Amino acid sequence: MSLSLPSVVLVTGTGTEVGKTITTAALVAVIRARGTEPCVVKVAQTGVAADEDGDLQTVCRLAGEVPTAEFVRLPDPLAPDTAARRAGVSIPPIAVHARRIGELAEDHPIVLVEGSGGLLVRLDERGGTLADLGTALRYKGVSAGVLLVASAGLGTLNSAALTAEALKARGLPLIGVIIGDWPADPGLAEQCNVEDLPRVTGSRLLGRIPMGAGALPTQEFVASAPSWLDFA
Repeated sequence: MSLSLPSVVLVTGTGTEVGKTITTAALVAVIRARGTEPCVVKVAQTGVAADEDGDLQTVCRLAGEVPTAEFVRLPDPLAPDTAARRAGVSIPPIAVHARRIGELAEDHPIVLVEGSGGLLVRLDERGGTLADLGTALRYKGVSAGVLLVASAGLGTLNSAALTAEALKARGLPLIGVIIGDWPADPGLAEQCNVEDLPRVTGSRLLGRIPMGAGALPTQEFVASAPSWLDFA
């Protein structure tokens, strides 16, 4: 049976630099191959100046142009609430983000929302997180679920299990797990994690994004993405 995605897919990670953006680009390619045009949202882009390319530009470079929306941009490479405090600016609360994403979901069949870091990183000054965003969307009647991008090596099982537990406590569905940085020559830990990640999270392993995928040209990336992700 083909995997059915909700209207809003929240893409989170077991930490930073685990491949969320490259995975989001691969999701765009796979969703398009299934005949659907998604929209991609970055709630809070940090660590990027106003005139620099951010994560959404990387998604478009790899997967081709796609409708996008970036809500907040802050220069320091920190959690959004910390970066906003250092910049002396106010950022919108989760409720505002949920409303905007709900509006996008009315115009697009699937909205991919890339978070910042892990599930409980604070996205606003009130302590609201990506988990709170998912809860707010579901409260508004918008179907939403979470895709977890995990690192391949040691330490990922604990972070993945904690994320799955936090989602379960909030009644948010974990759609599946994707390894975002699969090495060309995996060691023992990486090989064992392929079996153990589904066990500790209680969810399917949906694929592995090879290291270096972010350097591929668009045509090769789009053609290869379906082989990395298994939605069947």
